[in-house]
Amino acid sequence: MWFKNCLFYRLSEDLNWDEDSLASQLEKQKFSPCGKREPSKYGWVSPLGQEHEQLQHWSNGCFMICARKEEKILPAAVIKDKLLEKVQLIEAREDRKVYRKEQQSMKEDIVHDCLPQAFTRSQRTFAFIDTRNHWLYIDASSHGKAEALINLLRETIGSLPLTLPQVQESPAVIMSQWLRAEDVPHDIVLGNECELREFGEEGSILRCKNQDLLSDEISQHLDAGKQVVKLALNWQDSVQMMLGDDLSLKRLKFSDKLINEGEEAGDADPIARFDADFSLLSAEFARLTPSLLDWFGGRRADPI
Repeated sequence: MWFKNCLFYRLSEDLNWDEDSLASQLEKQKFSPCGKREPSKYGWVSPLGQEHEQLQHWSNGCFMICARKEEKILPAAVIKDKLLEKVQLIEAREDRKVYRKEQQSMKEDIVHDCLPQAFTRSQRTFAFIDTRNHWLYIDASSHGKAEALINLLRETIGSLPLTLPQVQESPAVIMSQWLRAEDVPHDIVLGNECELREFGEEGSILRCKNQDLLSDEISQHLDAGKQVVKLALNWQDSVQMMLGDDLSLKRLKFSDKLINEGEEAGDADPIARFDADFSLLSAEFARLTPSLLDWFGGRRADPI
């Protein structure tokens, strides 16, 4: 349940979240497995695990949800071989050329026929909404994966006005200044990993690992016009992360102290442990988010 990555979004309206009505709305979009000829299914499952029915879990004004995606695995090479075999058979038997439009129709038929025998793979995406501070946090490393959950949530509740977090100053510019030891925030320690990029269609990219980021070597790349687009940080000895210039948080690692607090509070009861972990996670993001925005001049006001 501890997030490994995080993309967060601003709730631009003060929505009224009601636990009972939300429960009934989530139930209408509850996950069910793929049928024999369905390529994929997407819906809500319990964040507490498959042995539980509850589709939301509330704690201190925040609620956790979990989306599950199941999809059939149809190797492209297998479909291609079957299509080629069918095309060659028709061309030989009927002495004619099979053109692209007909091949596409044949390919769709092949996929349809193969679906019942296909293996499936499944993945879960956790997210929570902080109703007090108006943020949506999604454990996703890509905006595509996050958008899938957002779209499902919009289908579920009818409306969800969201914006990506906007800040006053360019994160790439500010993080580049940090590597010159300029105005590094007091609550972070720079790590030993970063990605520098020269902007433009043919701009070069430099990825550094196990590197002194304040070295002359890095400064030379900054002088040559590169800017920081990813930077390893440690915030208050509590959370390690790879911060992107789009404010994405990847490779999150929470401190042992924080993890142990959840273990002690939850003891042997899985639900109590989940509740303790979620309380700690949501509280940590509630502390981290305003600090992160302040690093880049603060949050820009929502558009009117």
